[in-house]
Amino acid sequence: MIVIVLLVATLAFRLLGALGVARFATWGVSAAHGLAVMLVMTASAHFVPAGVTFMPNQADMVAMVPPFVPFPALVVYLTGVLELAGAAGLVLERTRRAAGICLALLFVFLLPANVYAALAGQDVTPLWQRIPEQVLYIAIALWAAARGHKRLNSLSIQTIDRQRARV
Repeated sequence: MIVIVLLVATLAFRLLGALGVARFATWGVSAAHGLAVMLVMTASAHFVPAGVTFMPNQADMVAMVPPFVPFPALVVYLTGVLELAGAAGLVLERTRRAAGICLALLFVFLLPANVYAALAGQDVTPLWQRIPEQVLYIAIALWAAARGHKRLNSLSIQTIDRQRARV
């Protein structure tokens, strides 16, 4: 389901680009925004009360945290905040590179919780599916970081060229 949200959001943003919305003129930017939509959805589970049963909730997320991690509830809240911050960072061109790199690292650090939950028999995505998904998220985050960096370099070169022309 999460990958579907990522793909549909990315395609929707790219369609907007094809229809003339300049912001979404490239696949890289559209994918960065698609990943941001996905992160807002996944981060919401970090804050949903335990009584909510139609989607993963905060208690489900705490149960996924391996026992060696201290303060699991706090870690779940923190990772939710980091996902939301990463989503915001992806949609802002000036912060896209840093957000992409930080999210890639976050996805790497979150993988042990997914592995632990799967091996502990919890009702989570099976590892044969989850690990490739996690690799996809890391790849898109790094792609967004690289695309944001190239765009900033291009803008910087244009600014320098304009300043030279004025002199």
